[in-house]
Amino acid sequence: MPRLRGLVQLGKVNKLEVVKDVDFGYYLDGADLGEILLPHSSCEQIFQTGDIVDAFLYKDSEDRLIATTKTPLAQVGQVTSLRVNATTPIGAFLDWGLEKDLLVPFAEQAERMIEGEQYLVVVYVDVSNRIVASSKLDKRLDREPAFYQPHQEVEIVVCDHTDIGYKAAINGKHWGVLYRNQVFKELRVGYKTKAYIGKVRDDGKIDLLLEKPGYTDNDELAGKIIKFLKQNKGHSHINDKSSPELISRLFGVSKKKFKQSIGNLLKQGRIAIDSDGIRLT
Repeated sequence: MPRLRGLVQLGKVNKLEVVKDVDFGYYLDGADLGEILLPHSSCEQIFQTGDIVDAFLYKDSEDRLIATTKTPLAQVGQVTSLRVNATTPIGAFLDWGLEKDLLVPFAEQAERMIEGEQYLVVVYVDVSNRIVASSKLDKRLDREPAFYQPHQEVEIVVCDHTDIGYKAAINGKHWGVLYRNQVFKELRVGYKTKAYIGKVRDDGKIDLLLEKPGYTDNDELAGKIIKFLKQNKGHSHINDKSSPELISRLFGVSKKKFKQSIGNLLKQGRIAIDSDGIRLT
């Protein structure tokens, strides 16, 4: 079986081939990085030579490259909220789900971190080839041009509330904005979800949408409405006369969007509307 030969990345999950089985673990083919140890303590199953393993690569306490089948709470290039396990003279150490905690150097702390508190950070590889994190998101994001297509699906993390809506990190690389008049549920800081590019403006600012433009009667909302009806014995008093607040609380969308969706379901014959609400047919 030919060995996988692709780009092997520090701080990310890679598909690597087992090339040697030893008493204390396995050696994986790290291509130009050489053979990389996957200790028995870092995997929960038995492998054989030739197996392909999804392995996260990081450095141990002695700065040696090492692999684990455990997936950390964040990989390089991702933004997430992590808890501080300890503060020391060299910086704060975050719990990211691995044996060795993740360092945030003092110079990369937007404010002095406190043990036990949660902070939004971005994970990156520094000039010394160490995996570290930074809470100075403005310093680390928007460092390269944004090349997105309208309606492109992206991953976002909500990072702040603003007067006009929410500030969100896009794919761990750029800033974007969700406008409050287009978001029909409260979003907490640290919330992760998929979103869609609305527009990349001439000044580089990016507008985001939570709902994919052009959703049809087969959209996610229609599924939510059908599921809601099934959970309520096929009938609900919620209809197009219900208050926008109630619709937003139950389905997280505007009343206009809700009316469009039940209209489509009605045309499909999947629901009926009567004076008492809507019901499954």
